[in-house]
Amino acid sequence: MITTLTSIVKPRNEDSFAICFAPLSIEEVYKLADDPANGAVVLMSGMVRNQTDGRSVVALEYQAYEPMALRIFYQIAEEIRQKWADVSRVVIHHRIGHLQIGEISVLVAVGCPHRSEAFAACRYAIDTLKHNAPIWKKEHWQDGSSSWVSIGACEQNC
Repeated sequence: MITTLTSIVKPRNEDSFAICFAPLSIEEVYKLADDPANGAVVLMSGMVRNQTDGRSVVALEYQAYEPMALRIFYQIAEEIRQKWADVSRVVIHHRIGHLQIGEISVLVAVGCPHRSEAFAACRYAIDTLKHNAPIWKKEHWQDGSSSWVSIGACEQNC
């Protein structure tokens, strides 16, 4: 799943993409993905968990190269529409900065007439984002140490 940016993809007016320091809103993202043509809106919420590989995490820090990350988000939406032409809305919002346990780091929502396509497109969006977007995560451990997770790192079963 490697996205190449051979040309500049322009975002569609009906879609929404953001990288921000402010807390993310499930309600806002759901509304942005909603459309009268939808039979389904699938929303995925990524949250800061309290452990990684059995090791206690106290916080995460996200940084992004925003111009390129947004281009990747636009490309993801374009690829979704090539695979699932009926998708009406794509929303990808990612948070950056210092986040505490339980805070939302990413919201992805896809609106579509049918649930199977909405689920598949939403999964494609988050998996592709995790592999391709220049967004870095630093894990802060309970023992006071921290480490960066490399770009393109993805959980085993993305």
